[in-house]
Amino acid sequence: MTVPERTNAGRPLTDERHEIALVLVDMIKAFFDPRGEFYYPAAEDVLPGVRRLLQAARRGGRLVVHAHEVHRGSLTDLEGTKLPKHCVEGTLDVEFAPGFEPVDDEVDLVKRRYSAFFGTELALLLNEQGVRRITVAGVKTNVCVRATVQDAFANGFEPILVHGAVGSNRPRLHDASLEDVERYFGRLMTLDEAESLLAPDEGTAR
Repeated sequence: MTVPERTNAGRPLTDERHEIALVLVDMIKAFFDPRGEFYYPAAEDVLPGVRRLLQAARRGGRLVVHAHEVHRGSLTDLEGTKLPKHCVEGTLDVEFAPGFEPVDDEVDLVKRRYSAFFGTELALLLNEQGVRRITVAGVKTNVCVRATVQDAFANGFEPILVHGAVGSNRPRLHDASLEDVERYFGRLMTLDEAESLLAPDEGTAR
């Protein structure tokens, strides 16, 4: 068994590139496939922007977390009091949108609530990797993205949202959520800025 290299403080050394991570929220067919429970045509507008961020994070050696909902079809689930049955394990809904599947050491994180932090290991995972800033992208801005951003802030991380890499079928709530995030929880960035942040040695090359 290989013993991890340790610092003088006795803690495992972390990859300095993981200081900033990319968290993708619900990049699954429930939203992006016409057969999905929550599909809406405008969801596809975020695909190019999210793809750019994912490619930049991979070029930059960043930690990438793919957070997505999965529910048990045979058991009671509180989300069923607010939403129709969705993202049931083993169905098309929970499959990743083409091109957004986890690869290599990227993290496949299952959640059962809007937030990628609630009831998951995400905060522990990020802290252990030395993450301080989190770029959040995906759908929907006013529900799962916002809940994840708010909980990122509550857990001591700096969340970053990217124009063009988050979206909603409710434009008014999308805009209000962006305003709230910038005012209370984190930062907003353009795609070019975020791409340069994730892959600083390559600028905005794509």
